[in-house]
Amino acid sequence: AAEAAFEALAKERERDALTAYPAAFRDSWLYAELHKTRNFKPYMKKGLYLGSLLFGIDQVVFRGKAPWTLRNSADHDKLKPAAECAKINYPKPDGVLTFDRLSSVFLSNTNHEEEQPCHLQLKDGAVPIAINLARYDAPEQRYCPAGVYEIVNEEAGPRLQINAQNCVHCKT
Repeated sequence: AAEAAFEALAKERERDALTAYPAAFRDSWLYAELHKTRNFKPYMKKGLYLGSLLFGIDQVVFRGKAPWTLRNSADHDKLKPAAECAKINYPKPDGVLTFDRLSSVFLSNTNHEEEQPCHLQLKDGAVPIAINLARYDAPEQRYCPAGVYEIVNEEAGPRLQINAQNCVHCKT
C-alpha cells in the first residue's frame, strides 16, 4: 500500500488514485491468505452448526481453494425506507446496565484535540438531508454508537451536524 501511495504521489495526474494497489495486493501473501477464508461469512449466515460444518468442509477438504466463491450483499442494499418500518422506541438508559451515549464516549477514553481537523468527510453534503433523512429518517443518527451524526433542525431547514469530537473510531 505504501509503495502504491508513493507511486501515485509521484504522478501529478493520478495523485488521488492508487491504481497500482489492486494488482500489488492480488500478488501479495495477504491476498492468498484472505482468499482461503472468503466464504466464512456467507457460510455462517446459514447458522452456527450448518455454517461451521460447511466452512469446515471448505477448509479441510478443499483447503480454502473451493472452486466457488459465495457472495455477500452490501449492508446498504438491505436498508428499507422509513415508511416501511415501525418506529423503535428505545428505553431510557437506566445507569446500571445501559448508559447514555455521551457517558459511554467519556468512558471510551478517546480524546481529540480541540483544534483537531475533522477526520469525517462527506463526498456530497446534500445526501444526508435530501436522501438519508427524506427517505430513511437519517439512519446515521442510530447506527453510530457515539452520537457523532446528528440532524439539527434550524429555521433554514434541517442539516447534518458531525460531532467529530465524540468519534470513538468504531468504523461504522
